[in-house]
Amino acid sequence: MIYRPFFFALIILGALTPWASYAGQAAIEISPRTSTPGATVVLSGKGLGQFKSVQFNKVTFAGMPALIQRWESDLVEVKVPFKATTGPVEMMIGKKKLSAGTFTVVKPRIESITPTEAERGTMVTITGEHFGATAGARDPNTMFGVNDVVIGGVVVRPRRWKDDKIEVEIPTNAAPGDVVVRLASSDPLADGSCCAPVEYVTSNAVSLALVPSVRVDPMSGPVGTKVVLFGQDFGAKGTDDAVLIGSSLATIAQWKDDVIVAHVPLGAETGPLVLKRQGRERTLGTFAVHVPKAMPVTPASAPIGTLLRINGEHFGFYSESGSTPYSFMDFNKGENRVEIGGVPAVIYRWNDDRIDVWVPFSVKSGPVRIYRSATKPKADGSCCQERGELVTEAGTFTLVTPVVESYAPKSAGLDDLVTIKGKGFGTFLKTAEHTGLELSQKAYKRRLDVEINEPDSGSTVISNVSRTEVLFNGAAALVQSWTDTEIVVKVPHRNLYGIGKRGAFFDDLSTGPLVVRRGSWDVLPDGTCCSQKQWLTIEAGQFTIEAKGLPDPGYWNNNRPDAGTNQ
Repeated sequence: MIYRPFFFALIILGALTPWASYAGQAAIEISPRTSTPGATVVLSGKGLGQFKSVQFNKVTFAGMPALIQRWESDLVEVKVPFKATTGPVEMMIGKKKLSAGTFTVVKPRIESITPTEAERGTMVTITGEHFGATAGARDPNTMFGVNDVVIGGVVVRPRRWKDDKIEVEIPTNAAPGDVVVRLASSDPLADGSCCAPVEYVTSNAVSLALVPSVRVDPMSGPVGTKVVLFGQDFGAKGTDDAVLIGSSLATIAQWKDDVIVAHVPLGAETGPLVLKRQGRERTLGTFAVHVPKAMPVTPASAPIGTLLRINGEHFGFYSESGSTPYSFMDFNKGENRVEIGGVPAVIYRWNDDRIDVWVPFSVKSGPVRIYRSATKPKADGSCCQERGELVTEAGTFTLVTPVVESYAPKSAGLDDLVTIKGKGFGTFLKTAEHTGLELSQKAYKRRLDVEINEPDSGSTVISNVSRTEVLFNGAAALVQSWTDTEIVVKVPHRNLYGIGKRGAFFDDLSTGPLVVRRGSWDVLPDGTCCSQKQWLTIEAGQFTIEAKGLPDPGYWNNNRPDAGTNQ
């Protein structure tokens, strides 16, 4: 009988062994101890055993079952239930219960959004607390849900997500309304399995005002640059309405409900481009005001009619002084120009990084300067309180006069080569005037009333379509090669056969002057292009075209030997 109590004690001890194995464990640690519903929480300890089933292994937050994501012998991961409240966290292993202490449930809170007024497509920064470390999976259809932001009723996926800051882009279909941060929460079903429909914990709502989108083109350029604002609801310009560039009042050329055309004023500096309308200011970005820079002109010395190149940066564009949104609509160049030795050059090409000009006929040696016109507006933004120019130096140009030193032979037959040597001949230019359509048309049109070198004939003369040429007694030769020091041409046919026009014919033009010519123009006094072409003529000497190279006499009797064949 004395062993009975001991026997029962052994039975009781054996029955309590499983409980003792859990009760004797170190306290369960939980991390973090404060978070939002839907957040992942880690419980760690030792001897937690292996996961058997959702009925055997459970974790609750203040009595609400949590969705178990991972269960190891020393670590368990669960999601905070949607309906969880601040209270104890307990772990059940079979019939055994372990305590993990108290867990504090918080909700996301927005402190501010920046900016509070923005257009669709811009970035908005949301600052606050308890947003969670990440937005979650990228797939919005995941069973656990995805944290997101709602703007004006439209769900937006974030660009960046931190616990205290979120960056999102306002979608194009967003409507004016509130900004809300939503945290997804996924709970287990009643039987403990996964998963109940996703529910969202929402933050407080903060209002965001959406304004019409405004596109600005360009956002950089020198003074005088045409800046166009495309948008809607600009309305009619009020007295105080304005466009500011780096705190300088821009000159308004046009203000309509859907477009504003302004010009960068004299003295403007890089800074915010601000639209001021109906007493409210809206920053549309930063406008960079550039200063033009030019490399020395190339070539630095040449005869008239030469095409010069000026490389550099920030020259702007040639024809942007008008009031239309697009420069080609009015092609207003203002006072933009290039001067060589004080004489306006003929503009061939003007790009932001390159300007090409023709050396004018009346050019003088001297500095090359690029002039860019700009204005300062009146107090109401209209033109103009002041007109001025920004001058950019582009080196020095030296005018070269061509010199013929020798030519050989002094006489030759048809199609023979003649070499002219000297210096300052410049470069050879094509004979087609692509910039003057009417000249090209006349060059290819048969005209019975056109005579070579006809005095006072102006632009009606066919020879006026060329810029560089060699003439044998008034008839142009075919140029074989042309360098600055040597020209090689073929003896033309026309003079030996005679030349003339209706009612007059000159049959003996075989001997006459051999000349080299370069042509160019001048800009008209009103700044437009151009005067009639003028010629610089250098006579080499007399040349005789010999009766050599003529067709065989039989040519005149049968000039189509293939006429009697089947070819």
